[in-house]
Amino acid sequence: MTIITYYLIPFILVLGMLIFFHELGHFLVAKFYGVKVEKFALGFGPILLKKDMGETEYSIRFFPLGGFVKMLGEEDPNDDDPLDLSPEEEERAFNKKPVFQRIAIVAAGPIFNLVLAFLLFSGIHIVSGIKVMSTEIGQVRENSPAQKAGLEKGDLIIAIQGRPLNNWSDIKGHVQSSGDEPVTLTVQRGDKILDINIIPKTGTLKNEFGEEIKTKLIGIISTGKMNTLETGIFQAFEESFKETWRWIKLTCVLLGKIFQGKIPFNNIGGPILIGQMTGELAQKSYLNLIPFTAIISVNLGIINLFPIPILDGGVIIFLLLELLLGRPLGQKTREWAMKAGFFALIALMLTITYNDLDRMNVFQKLFG
Repeated sequence: MTIITYYLIPFILVLGMLIFFHELGHFLVAKFYGVKVEKFALGFGPILLKKDMGETEYSIRFFPLGGFVKMLGEEDPNDDDPLDLSPEEEERAFNKKPVFQRIAIVAAGPIFNLVLAFLLFSGIHIVSGIKVMSTEIGQVRENSPAQKAGLEKGDLIIAIQGRPLNNWSDIKGHVQSSGDEPVTLTVQRGDKILDINIIPKTGTLKNEFGEEIKTKLIGIISTGKMNTLETGIFQAFEESFKETWRWIKLTCVLLGKIFQGKIPFNNIGGPILIGQMTGELAQKSYLNLIPFTAIISVNLGIINLFPIPILDGGVIIFLLLELLLGRPLGQKTREWAMKAGFFALIALMLTITYNDLDRMNVFQKLFG
């Protein structure tokens, strides 16, 4: 029962929401452009539940790792091999729509994943406020500029260069952009307010990717305490947009570094790792799944834009080539590209699954 409650149910909830929003993007934009949607499915394989509503069959299927929206004319993009459609149906066929409309329909899935992340972050900020790291100093390093200037553990930094602060990351930003100029920190020490001038020095630290980088440092460490800032709806939306954009950039940079070989490929996780993490988060609180789902949704949206033929990004490349050439690619060319994309995706999934199992020491347990 514990496995079902803390692992299976959270995994299905998270994955179901990600897939639903992705396919909803395709569905809504297709409907907007007048395309007939024949099927809307969550999952693949045998149908578990099905209901016909209007002209669309809605279903939940056995294998939950994906979903699809089946549109009229989608399987027949070549004008020289048309389906046997009535004039009314031809107007509603996907392959008869202008290229830019088809690109919008295909791109809507990944974009809706980014929208989902924004909505989830917004919900968190509206209900719980904005969580920021306290500007209280938890440690002053030996022989650092901060120690030489007289900063002490427990000092609360309330301003830098005369600008009020409430977030530790703001301190880092000001210091790292200071160059060789002194930085003035306004600190609260007990009942006293002090202005302390510090000249940052160049040092090395590890970034979020584990790489050593040179940057300006003053030698202080946060207590790690978190404060909650009350926020209005518009401020929550603004902060959620920044948060979503930050994760988009972080995901793109991370993937770029992996393909450049700067970060080991075995750092990538797949469904097994997601299932494990959802279980661990759910055991603490189901609410922890909300920001986790937002981050995974960003990852899913970006990865689906990869130029691999079987993914949305690959289909967009086909459509851009059609726009450039003035005609669709030949049937055989597309078939070979789709097969290559399929095998590439299978190889990627097998590698990721191996990473997940290896991370859990499964092979060591099986083979010693």
